[in-house]
Amino acid sequence: MGVWNKIVVEPLISCACGTKPIRKQREKVVPLAEGRVLEIGCGAGTNFEYYDYSKVSHIDAVEPAAGMLKRARKKAAELGLADEQVTFANAGAEALALDDNSIDTAVVTFVLCTIPDWNAALTEARRVLKPGGKIVFTEHGLAPDEKVAKWQRRIEPAWKVLAGGCHVTRDVQKMFRDSGFALDDPQTMYVPGPKFASYMTWGAARVR
Repeated sequence: MGVWNKIVVEPLISCACGTKPIRKQREKVVPLAEGRVLEIGCGAGTNFEYYDYSKVSHIDAVEPAAGMLKRARKKAAELGLADEQVTFANAGAEALALDDNSIDTAVVTFVLCTIPDWNAALTEARRVLKPGGKIVFTEHGLAPDEKVAKWQRRIEPAWKVLAGGCHVTRDVQKMFRDSGFALDDPQTMYVPGPKFASYMTWGAARVR
């Protein structure tokens, strides 16, 4: 799987995560980040161009795939981000090397579908968020239309293998609520693309 991920999955994900509809979703939430930011699953650094750096003091970027982290470092350099602006960690989000109550905003974009233990990752996000802190997010997941959901359940086993463990049947709002977050008026819609992978939920979540 290592060679497959490096040669096929990582370039495929980088390409898919940079399409126009996905970029539009990022544009809706990433600029809302402020203060010290934790980006969970920074991937190839696609979000870096969308931050409002007048409001962001520092970004702690966490990414478990070394190949993707290399791409993120390159993206940061291309944007002229200094070392003191971004700290990179080659690690999963299930066990963060960050202090309790140290983060103002966590950014979660198109990663909850692939994190094996998503509950542990969101629990860690709760731990490191300051009182009053928030997660800003945009994720794809389980569609409300039964016909689409039926196809999602059929496609998911093969899709996970092809797309680096991506699940299309995870219920995004339920995941946040089950992990102890309250959602601030979440928005939903289908974006252009195959319906089984294009039902989006986005917004902000705060610790209950």
